[in-house]
Amino acid sequence: MTASKYSILLVEDDQPQRQTLAGFLRKKGYQVQEAASAQEAENWSKQNPVDLLITDLRLGGPDGIALLKSLKPRHPQLQCLILTAYGTVEDAVSAMKAGAYDFISKPINLDRLEILIEKALERVSIEKENQSLRSIALNTGTMSELVGESKPMQLVKETAIKAAGSKASILILGESGTGKEILARAIHRISPRKDRPFVTVNCAALPEQLIESELFGHEKGAFTGALTEKKGRFEMAHQGTLFLDEIGDIPLGLQVKLLNVLQSGSFERVGSTKTIRVDVRLLAATHRNLEQAIQLGTFRADLYYRINVISIHLPPLRERPEDLPLLLDHFLTKHADLSQVHIDSVDPEVLEKLNQWSFPGNVRELENWIERAVVLSSGNRLTKDDFPSQLFDPGTETAKVDATSNPDETIDLDQRVAQLETDLIRQALSQHQDNKSAAARQLGITERAIRYKIKKYHL
Repeated sequence: MTASKYSILLVEDDQPQRQTLAGFLRKKGYQVQEAASAQEAENWSKQNPVDLLITDLRLGGPDGIALLKSLKPRHPQLQCLILTAYGTVEDAVSAMKAGAYDFISKPINLDRLEILIEKALERVSIEKENQSLRSIALNTGTMSELVGESKPMQLVKETAIKAAGSKASILILGESGTGKEILARAIHRISPRKDRPFVTVNCAALPEQLIESELFGHEKGAFTGALTEKKGRFEMAHQGTLFLDEIGDIPLGLQVKLLNVLQSGSFERVGSTKTIRVDVRLLAATHRNLEQAIQLGTFRADLYYRINVISIHLPPLRERPEDLPLLLDHFLTKHADLSQVHIDSVDPEVLEKLNQWSFPGNVRELENWIERAVVLSSGNRLTKDDFPSQLFDPGTETAKVDATSNPDETIDLDQRVAQLETDLIRQALSQHQDNKSAAARQLGITERAIRYKIKKYHL
């Protein structure tokens, strides 16, 4: 750490003590500004940056805690060490509540002071870096693909920007189609690892017998078909970011090895005894309820707590309808090159139906519809004819079925459930070009289950 790049404000009304302490700090290479009172310190700080405040608690006027409270709003990254010869537990508690980094009793142990200064300035450095990353994210539109200005989306963006600068694991939660991978990529782009690899693994898309090899690699001859040596995704993501999508689908037996890697930063390839060390920042995502999976015994609690240091929940589209116009504009722009004419609007009748639709496929479903409509459109406005018929047919999806609209009407629950399942499965299959595995993942069921239901409903 370069001491000279930090500014220290030393406030002590005892001149001999102040000069002695300032001389010690200057010999260590720090830039030190002396002040004999809170007012003098306040005046100087209005025109100059302050990284670390070292202040006596009692100053013969406003005390050190009051000074810290006054300076903090103007210098958000400011850290503070409070000195006192008359310290009490109450004083220490008050200092910490005000945001002080630590509390030092006089006579001062200079070795301890030096250690605390280094640690406090490390925190200043982290705060400055995070502030820089937040500024970059906001000014360069790094979060531009996370379309939405609703309160839920603002919270998502704010949390992502704050978390991006740390090494902490992040668990992204949300239904299929909400944009979990888009968020993961945005976090990587504004992190200190932005110039390093961003490696993704869809845990639900890999057969169980191949996941271990895909994550950790294998040696030649490790198993039938292992004709060459192969690096795993952890090695490929060294010094970068590894995104494990649908982490809830990782087999229970492999979860132990994954936990060990996250704890130790080391592993062995399949078929090898050589230990490989990596520096990887983990981002994970799932549409599953992992807490419920822990109760069912299909997901390890210790792994859950390891990956869930910071969690970000992406809301489903139906919970942020105010973002629909912004998303429509975004997708019209994104897919504009698919049309031979400039499309600048959507018919009001279509907008009304889109606002009523529950979007079980979330933002991905909306994008698929807009892309399809742009391709099919023959004018500069998207109309009813450009969208799937189920959007306008009250007999499909749930069509906002209101079971209480006629209290005297007999409701056949099994028939309603069958109709809903049929519509959702057809919709998922259509969105994924009849790929049953992908459709099953979107619906949160197994491939075996969707094949059974396709046969059951003669789809």
